[in-house]
Amino acid sequence: RIQTDAFLRAQGRTDVYVAGDNVFYVPEGEERPVPQMVENAESSAETVAHNIVAEITGEGEREKYAPKFHGAMLSIGGRYGVAYVGSAKRKISLASFFAMFVKHFVYVIYFIQVLGWNKVFSYVKHEFFTVRHCRSFLGGHFSNRTPSFMLVPLRVFFGAFWIYEGIEKIGEGWFGSPKLAAYFKSAADVFNTLAYGAAAGGGGDATSSATAASNAAAAAKPAGQLLANWNILGMFHVIFVKTTDYAVKIHFSLMDWFNGTFVTGSEGSQMFFQEFVVISEILLGVLLILGLFTFLSSAFSLALQAMFLMSTGMYLSTWWMLVAAVALLFGAGHTLGLDYYVIPALKKHWKNVRFVRKLYIYND
Repeated sequence: RIQTDAFLRAQGRTDVYVAGDNVFYVPEGEERPVPQMVENAESSAETVAHNIVAEITGEGEREKYAPKFHGAMLSIGGRYGVAYVGSAKRKISLASFFAMFVKHFVYVIYFIQVLGWNKVFSYVKHEFFTVRHCRSFLGGHFSNRTPSFMLVPLRVFFGAFWIYEGIEKIGEGWFGSPKLAAYFKSAADVFNTLAYGAAAGGGGDATSSATAASNAAAAAKPAGQLLANWNILGMFHVIFVKTTDYAVKIHFSLMDWFNGTFVTGSEGSQMFFQEFVVISEILLGVLLILGLFTFLSSAFSLALQAMFLMSTGMYLSTWWMLVAAVALLFGAGHTLGLDYYVIPALKKHWKNVRFVRKLYIYND
């Protein structure tokens, strides 16, 4: 170690600054020198950077190094460890699973500050998803490798189903005339009749429809069974029913407002969103069958299904699509798919783009 002054300059030198494990400095009020650990390295680097800028530019004052450590952690391999962490006034002891969790959580915070999100993703991948021989504190649960060619039949079938859904909507006239307002209302009537005893009074606003239904004077006889009717924190309203099939719908006030204001606000907006949904479904199907941009296709599939869940509800016959989209998120297009060729080529060119090379958030 190199002995430093309070500004982290090497003793007797004004042109050499020291940071990290090389620092030998006893802060004011302490009896021991700063420890050789990550938090000291990160804190001392910040002080050194500030002082160098102040010295070169002549702007601002140099600051003394006054670290405030939040504890210490010792890991024994990748699975076991102990930690003593907390604030300056109160610290707690942690062991095993919780100690290792704190370690990785703190590392992620440091990587966000120093190298950005790209490093966070590569770190998580290295420590949890690709580590071998169960050397993670989570064991081997997240690093088991299944041959991705087993996902090819699911990917192709999922894509074909999206194409079928899109073509079916074309046959129903979604390109010909506005249908969403009536479509939303008929779907809402099924849930509201069972949940409140009356059908919705019209319009695409699920919140106002539910209120109108609950206050209706004449209750219609339910043509099914209400299985659940939960109000979660006043934000989400989950209705689970059984008619000819099991169905679930989630009322979310923000989504209800969006549907009422933009989606069904006018005939023009209805046509726009109808065409958007149909084209999206067919495009998703084609991309999934080809195995091209599979991650984006699966993620957008989840977004579409979340929209359907909060607009018209989802029946048991389509619940499998949520699970399929999650299963296909990672790596499903790298076997017998165009992602095998396209993604490596895109990564190669992406890293050579000028603005990408200049931004730290893309560095590994």
